[in-house]
Amino acid sequence: MRQALFFAAVASVFAASNDPVKLDSGQIAGIAGATPEMRIYKGVPFAAPPVGNLRWRVPQPVAHWDGVRAADAFGPICMQNAAGGGAEQKVSEDCLYLNVWTAAKSAGEKRPVMVWIYGGGYNVGSGSQPEYDGEALAKKGAVVVTINYRLGVFGFFSHPDLTRESDRRGAGNFGLLDSISALQWVQKNIAAFGGDPKRVTIFGESAGAGLVANLMVSPQAKGLFHRAIGESSSWTTATIGRLSTLADAEQAGVKFADGLGSKSLAELRAKPAADVLKAGRGAGPIVDGWSIPEDPGTVFAQGKQNDVPVLVGSNRDESFGGTPATAGQFAENARRRYGDGGDAFLKVYPGATDEQAKDSAFIAGRDEMAWVMRNWARMEAKTGKSKSYIFFFTHQPPVQANAKGGKFAPGARGTAVHTSEIPYVFNNLRGNRAWTDVDRQVADTMSSYWVNFAATGDPNGKGLPKWLNYDESKNKSAMEFGDKPAMAPPPNEAQLAVFQAYYDKLYAH
Repeated sequence: MRQALFFAAVASVFAASNDPVKLDSGQIAGIAGATPEMRIYKGVPFAAPPVGNLRWRVPQPVAHWDGVRAADAFGPICMQNAAGGGAEQKVSEDCLYLNVWTAAKSAGEKRPVMVWIYGGGYNVGSGSQPEYDGEALAKKGAVVVTINYRLGVFGFFSHPDLTRESDRRGAGNFGLLDSISALQWVQKNIAAFGGDPKRVTIFGESAGAGLVANLMVSPQAKGLFHRAIGESSSWTTATIGRLSTLADAEQAGVKFADGLGSKSLAELRAKPAADVLKAGRGAGPIVDGWSIPEDPGTVFAQGKQNDVPVLVGSNRDESFGGTPATAGQFAENARRRYGDGGDAFLKVYPGATDEQAKDSAFIAGRDEMAWVMRNWARMEAKTGKSKSYIFFFTHQPPVQANAKGGKFAPGARGTAVHTSEIPYVFNNLRGNRAWTDVDRQVADTMSSYWVNFAATGDPNGKGLPKWLNYDESKNKSAMEFGDKPAMAPPPNEAQLAVFQAYYDKLYAH
């Protein structure tokens, strides 16, 4: 009865633009968007401030407030040496806030929900960066949520004393646990914004996609989301590897504490946040035995992941292969990494000259990223329950007008670089660039596929080229987003074989 009264109370919440929205922690009032039907709620707390004695603890519930809280300004961004994460905003440990965009006219509309998890190497970024503005996606029918999560050593820190204190529950992966806390908030509250808590899609890029992948193996995240989108990263980010173990992370944490001159957790928690930030960086998620029970590659191989449809992919000019100084160095690096598979790698990625070695390093880095994303899709498709879709972004965005001399970054072979798909996904072409009608069409198409996937678990829809799902025996091709979307030619099997052999060897013991 109480639940029925609650939904009756919020059913007409959008009748007037200033009507408050009732959350489990209190009431909030948002602001209007660019169009009358759009409502935006900024700086909504989803967990208690992780400060003082709550530093390096599992996120705690928000304290209830009386009256109507104004949700008209973004909250502080998490502790970081901010450059691209929103440097104009306040940086604080008190940063566990989220933002909502909705065009729903009533709480009963049950629109698909898209929860964005930002990238930034687990050390920078925020949910309030201008490029993540959710208004255009909300206009297409989604309720869009962007979240903050703890970064650097505040979000990813392990220590033997922390492990003992937590009884091994959440010792290290605080940034991951923040994203789980935000998803729990969505389950409790998103219906009040016209969202459907049974159709939640998590999507992210780079480290954000890494968190998406790790959420798929976290028991605590089970049932909190129903589809997953990963852009340009998987559980070990851009390259093939295994996550660090708790024991290794604890050793690093002891060195970190020693460097700060701290003999106890109490002393560490008493240190000013600025001093902690200066002392070191966070390394990202680890296998802590609880929030990430085993290496994600093992969890996926056993089919024990949170089984949901996935849409994953990467960009043509991702540059993660390094730039070897000489052909000799390139060959040495290959044999050191790939061992007895080094010759097979050098056959596919030759380095007879210094120049060829640099080109091959770039191409191999791009291809390894593409393989990592393809492997994620392949392993999810093996369950036979949920479909996987792969994309490859090749469209060339215009160079930013303020780029030095209009030139690309060193080593880049074009402008379809890391992060370049984001403006198109959000249908949010902004900044000092000479956007064209082709750019606007690519953005309209990609954002439509993403919203369709959030709505149904299938990106296909009226007026869009058919996107075939990944199938080991029938279709290994990706949807290529060039100037016009189309299924790409089949991938190069020799290149796939090099990375598959290395991956198999890595997980053989």
